[in-house]
Amino acid sequence: MRAFTYQRASSAAEAAAAVARAPGAKFIAGGTNLLDLMKLEIETPVHLVDVNGLGLDKIEGTPDGGLRIGALARNTDLASDMRVRRDYAVLSRALLAGASAQLRNKATTAGNLLQRTRCPYFYDTNQACNKRRPGSGCSAVGGFSRQHAIIGASAACIATFPSDMAVAMRLLDASVETVRPDGSTRVIPIADFHHLPGNTPHIENALVAGELITAVTLPRPLGGTHLYRKVRDRTSYAFALVSVAAVIQPDGRGRVALGGVAHKPWRVEAAEAALPQGAAAVSARLLAGAAPTHENEFKITLAKRTLAAVLAEAKKG
Repeated sequence: MRAFTYQRASSAAEAAAAVARAPGAKFIAGGTNLLDLMKLEIETPVHLVDVNGLGLDKIEGTPDGGLRIGALARNTDLASDMRVRRDYAVLSRALLAGASAQLRNKATTAGNLLQRTRCPYFYDTNQACNKRRPGSGCSAVGGFSRQHAIIGASAACIATFPSDMAVAMRLLDASVETVRPDGSTRVIPIADFHHLPGNTPHIENALVAGELITAVTLPRPLGGTHLYRKVRDRTSYAFALVSVAAVIQPDGRGRVALGGVAHKPWRVEAAEAALPQGAAAVSARLLAGAAPTHENEFKITLAKRTLAAVLAEAKKG
């Protein structure tokens, strides 16, 4: 790990300005992903701005009946919050499917949204990676690709996004609240937050330099049956090969989103219109344009079967 300077911020605006002033600076909160990347010298921040003292850990109701989740709310606290368990159960289930209990006790809501890919070529600094070093190439293309994306990828990057929580957030149409270095604030719909790789896979989200996430807001509860099913290589502490988040209403309408298949949580709203026709019809639209490799084409079948299982479970109520 390379040397860095450190400061504790006293306000969100101060933190944003401090990171913007020092090129290469980073925010640090739970640090569950960042510290690993620093040890491997994939991330080499010259300055860390600690945001843990900003009081951004509250979970509170909104005037329109939704829920506002502070950026520093720990994954364990969010998953166990009674309002989340009652009204947004798909989010609670997704959180509990992610990482170990020890990591969930430390990881934050904002940090979860900003996780970096677990692509092995990204973590191996001897390999070419456009995400780690733009323009260097992608060793995953033509390499071992079992874990990689089957849809939404590009010739520059076939990495997947690892978060379980973000798949549920996308399903629920969350909004991301931020403060920028000039002190102004904005709200980013989560549908616009994570980017597909295109030719710039190193630009992973809509944040600008120094912009700090302060909260995530959920709209009013949807009702219905909430399900999250994650298929992985081992029962605990593994990232999804495929995951399915769903909220299904008694009349068969609803929402579905996939994890583990793309560079961001994968939801196609137009596919949801086919829910009353069954899983095969939804899968056909949800996975239209998929381009798997010979090593991960099994994800197509796995996604279809997992979605079918989730919809069958939803019918049981």
